[in-house]
Amino acid sequence: MKKISLAICLLLLFPAVASAHEIAGSTGGGFFTGLLHPVLGLDHFLAMVSVGLLSAQLGGKAIWTVPTTFVVVMLIGGILGIAGIPLISVELGIALSVFFLGFAVAADKNVPVVASMIFVAIFAIFHGHAHGVEMPVVAQPALYALGFVVGTASIHLLGVLIGITADKLFHSSMLVRLLGAGVAGIGLHLLIA
Repeated sequence: MKKISLAICLLLLFPAVASAHEIAGSTGGGFFTGLLHPVLGLDHFLAMVSVGLLSAQLGGKAIWTVPTTFVVVMLIGGILGIAGIPLISVELGIALSVFFLGFAVAADKNVPVVASMIFVAIFAIFHGHAHGVEMPVVAQPALYALGFVVGTASIHLLGVLIGITADKLFHSSMLVRLLGAGVAGIGLHLLIA
């Protein structure tokens, strides 16, 4: 179990650096294309892992309510994007999400669950909108949406597992806080680049 946990932690340090906004070689647009969108984009991937880490830090019912809130609101944003309803500054909202979610993990403050749900919902709308707008023209919307929901939920779960495993293995929140600081640093880079 310790080797698996260490492997998961190491994989987090080396996420795919391809941009989710340009999925190379993807044709069509069913479930698999939707699944790849949050997995291959560094900005989406880091935000999703951070939601999982944050919910693990909060513990209790936040472990499922915070990620579920993100997924539900992201799906609403995706529907808005698919419908062509514009949203202002989507890329800025995504970059801010990486920074602020990473910062929240690094700060490790005990915030009320409802406040955390609102916090992640604000950013989820931007991620969902990006997924919806960037749906390939030939995509089957229901399969594509199912794919990006499953991809997002899986990355949230990865973040939860990393958070819980790091706490159990090292009996300290420092590793998770350092991961959060790293994510916030990347988010800052995305904002100023």
